[in-house]
Amino acid sequence: MKNIVAVRMLLLANFISGIAQGISMISIPMYFSDSDQSNWFNIAYGLITLVTLFWSPYGGTLVDKYDRKRIFLTLNLINGVAIGTIAYMEWQGLADTSYLAASVFALTFWNYNLHYPCFYAFMQEITEKEYYNKIASYIEVQSQLATALAGAAAAFLLGGGLMLNGIDLTFPAWSLAEVFALDATTYFASFGIILLLRYVPMVTRTEETGGVFKRLNTGYQYLIKHPYIFIFGIATHAVFVVVLLHVFNLAPLYVKQHLQAENANQVFAISEMFYATGAILAGLGIQRIFNKTPFVKAIVILMFITIGEFIFFISTYWIIGFYLVTLLLGVTNAGIRVIRISYLFTVLPNHLMGRANSIFFVSNTLGRILLLALFSLPFFHQDGQVIYAFAILTIFMAICASILLFFYSKIALNKEPDYEN
Repeated sequence: MKNIVAVRMLLLANFISGIAQGISMISIPMYFSDSDQSNWFNIAYGLITLVTLFWSPYGGTLVDKYDRKRIFLTLNLINGVAIGTIAYMEWQGLADTSYLAASVFALTFWNYNLHYPCFYAFMQEITEKEYYNKIASYIEVQSQLATALAGAAAAFLLGGGLMLNGIDLTFPAWSLAEVFALDATTYFASFGIILLLRYVPMVTRTEETGGVFKRLNTGYQYLIKHPYIFIFGIATHAVFVVVLLHVFNLAPLYVKQHLQAENANQVFAISEMFYATGAILAGLGIQRIFNKTPFVKAIVILMFITIGEFIFFISTYWIIGFYLVTLLLGVTNAGIRVIRISYLFTVLPNHLMGRANSIFFVSNTLGRILLLALFSLPFFHQDGQVIYAFAILTIFMAICASILLFFYSKIALNKEPDYEN
């Protein structure tokens, strides 16, 4: 691999910032759950998500038009300064904590919607085709290892340490200001790493002319001419929609009201570690497990396993069982992601990668907005009735899996990724 050093540096930068981002994105829902503001947070999350309907497509045109290294540098600098400022404001008590926490959540969330289309397109740009499957696995392992460490750090820092074999490792639990300050610092660290990055492009990119709408329409027209790639890209987002809602909105409430855990915050943070561990295992081994299985069939199998996992969540009050099935959820979600990325790297041209992924993100966003609006109703926040939200998510996944089954033969006609590489 010609750009192996650049690939490693890009993964390292993503890993470093991913840990602190993960701690922030775990601590913020926990804060709103602890302060009995889950419903307020759901409304805020819905509005934040609504903005991505406009931001994500525009971000896709930026990814395909401009130098991707410069986009990463700009993103890291802006977010580092902005979140560092919010950390200072929270430390000094200059604004309401709820609004500051929602602001960090919004900045991080909007960053994801430009960061990941750029990250995937950049990786595809600097990698030879024969290494696409390995890169997809590396991305998932790195991302989920960061999530696992973030979950562990969140449980440790926000819980005030622990007692280990009689050794006192306790300390004052970290405040949101300290968490946000750490988050800002890692953006600057990532900026420094990417600044040093050197690479040789594996594809030739020509700068497109025309305005935003013209460039966006080019990506849209490509997907219209390849409708089964379009259907695949949208339907396979179902599990990601469900997992995002589960992690950021429903899981803290589920642990607190349905499982009735004594220390709900630590149970939630530990479950994040189990989820990330499962995802790492998937990144390391999913392509070996499904080596002889057609990619659409593999994804449908994993989607139906995920449906079974949510049925278990609805029916259990067992915390250990919740941990174990959350680990399996990490396997299935990450497994779908690895296979999906491998396939899209193979069939999508690099100069359209950012726009195509941004269009898929829009479908993800629309799904989350509709479901968030529904789950913001007081009904789902009372007396453990959050399990009815889990039931709706289960039905949603079943519908999307059925769509993939219906168009199975048409999607399978497209070139499949070679799992053996």
